[in-house]
Amino acid sequence: MGNPLFARKPMSLLLEECKDEGGHSLKRTLGPFQLTALGVGAIIGAGIFVLSGLGAHYAGPGLMLSFVLSGLGCAFAGLCYAEFAAMIPLAGSAYTYAYATLGELFAWIIGWDLTLEYAMGASTVSSGWSNHFIELLKIFHLRMPLWLAYDHWTGLATATKMIAREMARASDPSLLPGTQAFLDKVDAIMAARSPELVQRAQDLLDAPKLFGAEVGFNLPAFVIALIITAILVIGIKESARFNATIVTIKVAVVLFVIALGSRYVDPSNWGHDWSRFAPMGFSGIGAGAAYIFFAYIGFDAVSTTAQECNKPQRDLPIGIMASLLLCTALYIAVAGVLTGMVRWQDVNIEAPIAVAFLDRGLSTASHIITLGALAGLTSVMLVMLLGQTRVLYAMANDGLLPKKFFAAVHPKFRTPYKNTILVGLLAAIVGSITPIDDIGKMVNIGTLLAFIIVCIAVVILRRSNPDQPRPFRTPGIYRNGMLPIVPLLGIGFNGYMMYKLGWINWARLIGWLIIGLVVYFSYSRHHSRVRNLPQQ
Repeated sequence: MGNPLFARKPMSLLLEECKDEGGHSLKRTLGPFQLTALGVGAIIGAGIFVLSGLGAHYAGPGLMLSFVLSGLGCAFAGLCYAEFAAMIPLAGSAYTYAYATLGELFAWIIGWDLTLEYAMGASTVSSGWSNHFIELLKIFHLRMPLWLAYDHWTGLATATKMIAREMARASDPSLLPGTQAFLDKVDAIMAARSPELVQRAQDLLDAPKLFGAEVGFNLPAFVIALIITAILVIGIKESARFNATIVTIKVAVVLFVIALGSRYVDPSNWGHDWSRFAPMGFSGIGAGAAYIFFAYIGFDAVSTTAQECNKPQRDLPIGIMASLLLCTALYIAVAGVLTGMVRWQDVNIEAPIAVAFLDRGLSTASHIITLGALAGLTSVMLVMLLGQTRVLYAMANDGLLPKKFFAAVHPKFRTPYKNTILVGLLAAIVGSITPIDDIGKMVNIGTLLAFIIVCIAVVILRRSNPDQPRPFRTPGIYRNGMLPIVPLLGIGFNGYMMYKLGWINWARLIGWLIIGLVVYFSYSRHHSRVRNLPQQ
C-alpha cells in the first residue's frame, strides 16, 4: 500500500464524475465562444492599461518582446492545460489534474495555491476597479471622500501623495506630472515626511473615528464584489452573457487605442538598433515580462468551467488557446503603439496609455480608455471569482473541504451558491478594508507555480497512463513523455519569471503554503474521499 499522502484519484473515478448530469451537478451550457470570451475576460484587464508603463521602464521599446515572453510562458502552460481539460473535463483545473498524477498532497497544495491566484487576485482587482471608478467620477466632476473610497492605510497614503504632488509642483513648476523626474521629486518629499506634509494629509483625509480609531472603507470595491457575486449565483449562462458583453466593450476599446494611437507613432522612438530597442538588454525584457505577467493571469480559469461545457473535449482547448493568442496579439500591438507614441524614458508609470493620449490633446480618448479599463476589471473579477468557486467545489467533492457547504448546488440556478456567496463576501471585505498591493504581487508567483506543476503533471500522466484517450494532445511530447519539449519550455519560461520576482515574494509564497499544510493535516486528510477507496 502506498503512502496515503500521495494517493492518486483514479482515472476511472474522474471519468465517471464527468458523466454526472443529475440535479446536484453543475449545468452544461457553455460553448467555444463563451469559453473564449471567459478567457479574454480574465486576461484583458487593467494590466495592459497600467502595468505597460512599469514594463516600459525595464524593457524600453522591447516591451513588445516582454509581452511575447510572458505570452509564450502562458502558451506552453496553456497547451498542457488543454490536454488535461479535454481528457478530464471536471471543475477544479490544475487541482484536479494534480490529483490524478501527483497525488493528494500535491493536489491540496495546488488547490491552496489557486486560492492565492483567484480569491486574492479578485480582491486586488476589486481595489483596482475602485480606483478607476473614482477616476470615472472625476470626469463628471464628482468626488468621493477619501475615507470612503479607500481603506484607511491606502486613503492616508493617497492623501499624502496628493499633497506631495502639490508640493512638488509648487517647488519646481518646470516638472511635468507623470515623468520619472516628477515622480522622483514626489518620492523625495514623501520620504522626508515633513510636519507640514503629515498635517495637510491628515486634514485632507478627514476620516471619522470609531472607538477612537480612524475609519477607512473602500465602498466601490465592496459593492462591485457583491454585484459580481450575485451574478455568479444566478447562473453560469447569465454570468457568461454578462461577461461576453463586457468583453465586447473592452476589446473595442483596445482596438480603438491601437487604431487611433497608430496615427501618432514615431518609428524613431523604437530605436534603430538593439541597444536602443532594448536599453537594458534581455535582462530588462525578462524583468518587464515578470512584472507585466499579471496582465495574463486568469486564462487558466477557463479550465475550471469544464463541468459546465457542452462539449468540453473539443471546446476547452479552443477556449484556452484562442483567448491566449487573441490577447497576446492585442498586447503586442498596444505595447508597440505606446512605445511608438512616447519615448520609453517619458512613458507615464501611473497611467501610461491614458496620459499618452492626453499629451496629444485627446482627452475624450483618455476617458474612453478609463471606461475600457473599468470594463476590463469587471470581467476579470467575474472570471477570478468563478474560478475560485469551482476549485472549492471540486475540493469539497473530494472531501478535502466540508461538502455540505462548499459543494452545495442551488436547486434552481445549479451553481455552487453557498461557496460563491462566501468567496464573494471575503473578496468584498478584503478589498474594502485591506491595503493589498503586496498580496497582488503574491498572485503572480502563485500562478506561475500552478503553471509549472501542470507542465510537470502532463508529462507524468503520459508515462503512467499512456493509453488513456486524449481528445487533445499537447504537441512536442515524444516517446511516452521521455522527451517533453513543450512542458520543459513551459517550466523554463515560467520558472525564469518566478526567479525575476525576487526572494521576498518567494518567502510570502512559502508562508502561504505552510498555512495551507496546517489546514490539510488538521482537517482534509481525515476526510479524504480518495483515501477510503480500494487501493488500485
